Amino acid sequence: MRKTKIALPERLSAEVRARVAEWQLTGKVGQLWARDASLWTNGNEASWLGWLDIVGQQGAEVEPLLEFSREIQDDELTDVVVLGMGGSSLCPEVLSQSFGPQEGHPRLQILDSTDPGQILTLVESLHLETTLFIVSSKSGTTLEPNVFLSYFLEKMRQQPGVDDPAQHFVAITDPGSALQTLAETEGFRSIFFGVPEIGGRFSALSNFGMVPAAVMGLDQGRLLARAGAMTRACAETGEGKENPGLLLGAVIGESQRLGRDKLTLVCSPGIRDLGAWLEQLVAESTGKDGKAVIPVDREELGPADSYGEDRLFAHLRLDEASDLAQDEAVERLIQAGQPVVQISLADRYDLAGEFFRWEFATAVAGSIMGVDPFNQPDVEASKLASKRLTDAYEQTGSLPVEEPLLRDERSDLILYADDQNREALRAQAGGNSLVEWLRAHFERLGPGDYFALLAYLEMNEDHERELQAIRHTVRDRYSVATCLGFGPRFLHSTGQAYKGGPNSGVFLQITGDERQDLPIPGRQYTFGIVEAAQAGGDLVVLEERGRRALRIHLRGNPSEGLAELRRLALKALD
Repeated sequence: MRKTKIALPERLSAEVRARVAEWQLTGKVGQLWARDASLWTNGNEASWLGWLDIVGQQGAEVEPLLEFSREIQDDELTDVVVLGMGGSSLCPEVLSQSFGPQEGHPRLQILDSTDPGQILTLVESLHLETTLFIVSSKSGTTLEPNVFLSYFLEKMRQQPGVDDPAQHFVAITDPGSALQTLAETEGFRSIFFGVPEIGGRFSALSNFGMVPAAVMGLDQGRLLARAGAMTRACAETGEGKENPGLLLGAVIGESQRLGRDKLTLVCSPGIRDLGAWLEQLVAESTGKDGKAVIPVDREELGPADSYGEDRLFAHLRLDEASDLAQDEAVERLIQAGQPVVQISLADRYDLAGEFFRWEFATAVAGSIMGVDPFNQPDVEASKLASKRLTDAYEQTGSLPVEEPLLRDERSDLILYADDQNREALRAQAGGNSLVEWLRAHFERLGPGDYFALLAYLEMNEDHERELQAIRHTVRDRYSVATCLGFGPRFLHSTGQAYKGGPNSGVFLQITGDERQDLPIPGRQYTFGIVEAAQAGGDLVVLEERGRRALRIHLRGNPSEGLAELRRLALKALD
């Protein structure tokens, strides 16, 4: 196993060494493996540590999954689509994006958005008669997988040439869930079970990650061998011996305690999507009780003077396909005195080892921070707020009417804010134009803060390019960390830290008109209404927590609206 390279400022380095020594001398690594809840808050943490043993358990699944993979090949399916959210979808997404299509196996795609445009784009890419859907949900009660299932099961029933629609569906769920009952009633092709003692974001090496891996043709044995090697290394308790999970967790936890709470993820292009999985694991696990490690993903590396003293950098380097320019930029950060953890992956199969390393490290960091890394109370708050809005829609046929902060008929952009944010911005804005209101919002950023773009739009390259231009200009103008999330997927990820962590975020939520809405069979509301309710619930909880938040709505064509927003935002940042 390759040694992790760490370059830290002197004080942080001393704190990390002391923390590692303490864990080794007092037997805390053994306590973690013994599921001792006193390492955290002495709550129910012990009930959520099944991931410690999952590699050995998953070994018994290799042959059944290999057989299932052969069946899929024999059926000559072209596509497999995972319908899930958060921990049920992010590991499959990492594998799909990192490995790409495997010869002789179907393409693996992911749907984790209620945006109608996102769903239409997926549908247009599929031949439904040769597509298998994997409905992935631990509880079987999560809104998004359930409405995805309703939509695609109905489409499959209407598809010519499909004799048995249910045979195009597979479920991954915990035993006894509502999804298991539904899958058995409908006659799904297969049901694979998760482990109830493993939370969603720690489930990468269970069936939630390994079933999609098998279907797309990855070598199960090879994945589990890499994960097993890391598992054994993270069980190392000997004084002076390196435990890679303990070391990484100590760096993350001690960095947060010293104010370096913006974990900036730098991934080689070939494993770029690993950052999305790490975002959820770290943010949802640590972001609570007014504390958080804020993960920063896909923020391009800039000059060393672009960064304050609140950063920790993690460079995940794929040796078989490294990026020289990225390597050089990381080296400049080290020379400038920024803390950097460098982790080398020999090839893409090392991702399995990283899944376990980071899970272990996150548990360690949670202990150091004094939080329960296995709950997500503020994710639940957003779900409840969104449900109240969809329930209201079912009763009245409409969502609550909001009063705009600014509506300029010459523009396709409309601003919204609650009373508290409205008054704070009014006192700071120098006028009543979109540029002046945006400038006032950006000026709320201070040292140690971060800026987050929350986009309830289709996630595609064009939209990401426009939003990346805004975030990088904000970073360079204010020397703050910046985040970019597409809703509703980030609600099951960084949304926990944004609401449960410290009040150090400045948020710009972006919503837009739908190019074409889609009905949900059996529901009175549409996908567009669900997305609007999720955005509304997200904003309500941010506002209830006193966060600095502004919403901007794009009327008409969202791509044109984003281009206009970029132009105005860059003017405001000039």
